[in-house]
Amino acid sequence: MRAIIIGASSLGMHLTRTLIRQGNEVVLIERNDDVARELAEELDCTIINAEGTHPDILDKAGIERTDAIVACTNHDQDNILIGLIAQEAGVKKVIVKTDDTKFMEIAKKLGISTPINPPHISSTIISDALRGVDIIELSNLLRADVRVISVTTGAQHSGKRISEIQFPEDTECIGLYRENNFVLSRENPKLEKGDELLIITRSRQIDRIYEKLRET
Repeated sequence: MRAIIIGASSLGMHLTRTLIRQGNEVVLIERNDDVARELAEELDCTIINAEGTHPDILDKAGIERTDAIVACTNHDQDNILIGLIAQEAGVKKVIVKTDDTKFMEIAKKLGISTPINPPHISSTIISDALRGVDIIELSNLLRADVRVISVTTGAQHSGKRISEIQFPEDTECIGLYRENNFVLSRENPKLEKGDELLIITRSRQIDRIYEKLRET
């Protein structure tokens, strides 16, 4: 995955290090000269010392070939502006940090896919979200590398019962949502295309689960 992170805030730095550690290609944009210079010596990623709200700078960072953008400067208005530019450029995943909950509501109304409020989310959860994982709030209570995720099944599993699905090691399906109804796994229902499975697993198994269950 290729990601652009704007702003070397505490959250931005934690997220940058997490994504680099996971083997992703990261571009970090930071407008403070001294901070950018220090980070260029420390981090194994591209550092651009510039104002991230400027479209030309985002073009320079390669926005047209980027999978995700995270705007996490210390200014909510700047982050929302970056999010709108990213959406216009067709970036698939746009995450915008808002410290003020009022700006979070504005971001939602503007159609920004993932506005976040830092006190309620960690860099690990954001890195999972960038991979396309739907992380639910319960994950904030789970320890170590345990995750609770939801996966929408493809047509290739229609007609199978949950017991017929071979999940990876350290993985359990809790149940499924079908429209507004929830069915526990112990009832062993037959799957239909579009069922949303609720799964508890370890983070290392997430990609395998998505590859197995999603429609190709």
